[in-house]
Parts: sequence; C-alpha cells; structure tokens
Amino acid sequence: MMISSLIFLSLCACQPAGSHSQPAAEAGQAAQPLAYAQSDTLPLETSFDLDYVMGKFDPVTHPDFVQIQAQYASREGMYLHREAYDAFLRMHAAAKKEGLELRILSAARNFDYQKGIWEAKWTGARAVENGKDAAKAYPDPELRAMKILEYSSMPGTSRHHWGTDMDLNALNNEYFETGYGQRLYQWLVQNAPAYGFCQPYTPKGDKRPDGYNEEKWHWSYLPLSRPLAQLAREQLKNEMIEGFKGAEVAVRIGVVQKYVLGINEECLPR
Repeated sequence: MMISSLIFLSLCACQPAGSHSQPAAEAGQAAQPLAYAQSDTLPLETSFDLDYVMGKFDPVTHPDFVQIQAQYASREGMYLHREAYDAFLRMHAAAKKEGLELRILSAARNFDYQKGIWEAKWTGARAVENGKDAAKAYPDPELRAMKILEYSSMPGTSRHHWGTDMDLNALNNEYFETGYGQRLYQWLVQNAPAYGFCQPYTPKGDKRPDGYNEEKWHWSYLPLSRPLAQLAREQLKNEMIEGFKGAEVAVRIGVVQKYVLGINEECLPR
C-alpha cells in the first residue's frame, strides 16, 4: 500500500511532496535551528496510518522520502523523510562550523529490510552483539528474542520504519565516550534538540526500565516521530506484530509497550 503524507508544520522548511529540489541547508541558507511544531497530533492533511508506522511501504518510491546525498552518508542508497533530512542538514552545517562531522550510518528501514536483519539474527546467520549464534545459545524463543531486542527491533516495531530516525558516526557506545567521539556526543546532547532531535535510547534505569539498550548514536526527529509514536500508542497492538520468524513471542514480551514506547521520556508524546 502506498501512503501519501503531506505534513504542514508551522515554520518548518518543508518541500512539496514529490519534489526533489535541494533541501534548505544544502541550498546555501544559514544553518539556523528550526522552530518546530511540538504537537503530538498529526495535522488533518496527513494520512499516516498503521501501515506507515509498521514500515509497510517502500521509501524509495514514497513521495515524502528523499535519498541521502553521498557526502553525508556511509553508503549510497539510504533514505529519510524529507523534513527529517532537511533538519539534519541544518544540524550538520552547524556541527561542521565547530569542526565536527555528522555522518549517517543507517536511516529508513522498512518492514522487509528489518525482517532481513531480525531473521538473520534469529536463525544464527548473523551473530548477536556478544558474538554468539542466537539460535544455538538461546534455544528458548522468548530468551532469544530478548537477546536480539537488546539492540535490534522486531519488524513492524522499529522507529527506523518512519524515516525520522538515524544512526550517526558509530554503532557502539564506547566510541562516544572518549576523544573526538565524546566531543561529538556532547555537542549532540547540547545542540540536537534545537534542530528537533532527541536520543530515544538513553541508559536504562528507574525512568526507562524497559526497551533497547542505550544507543548514543541513535537520534530521532521529534516533529514527526512524536505524533507517530502517539499513533502507535493508540492503535498498534502486540497481536499485530507478525509475518517473521519469532513473531509469536511479541505478545508475551509486550513489545509495543516495552520497546516501541520504552524510550527516553523526552522523546515520548506529551
């Protein structure tokens, strides 16, 4: 199903759906923080639905998605929602003025893409983060799913489906704890909110007892991701998570409540 979504957020440098003109920051405008809407209700003109939330569309052909230019990415062929990309370009320009280079390692991933990641880990074709074959090390389906869920989402539940979230510079927390990586992370913590971005996966503790482990590299564009999270809160059910190996444990785990919504409270819908 192709979903068209026209977002009209006040004061946001949006482009018409289907347009492939240069984003504002790339066109030479000053790299100033964007004022952005903070409503958790998508405007009436928007037709986001559960298919969109669950990544059941192709970013390559979706009219609101644009391809990330090579100079900002670790590889070709990645896509973001155009509003999130435009905000990233502004943030990138601001960071560059302070000698920091933001680089996108992963962006939009639809249901089928996420299914490939999940099932490779589920079957042992791809090792989980401790280097083990999950199929052999965790024969119990629920324990195996919990291990994979430390860092990887079940298909249909990933924020990367939305085109609002991106992984930056490195995929391990240690990189961001010393030297250049630490400086980069500190800059993001201090400045990313001004461009509409939030870190969804902060350290787990009393305020965030459930969900994925901390990911200092993962940043989300709130003007779109907050309303989408609200849509997920209202309509997405654990029973809807299906169509891949291991999906049967989604209900027992409570994947929607604990993982889709188990994020940094600063990124949650208000």
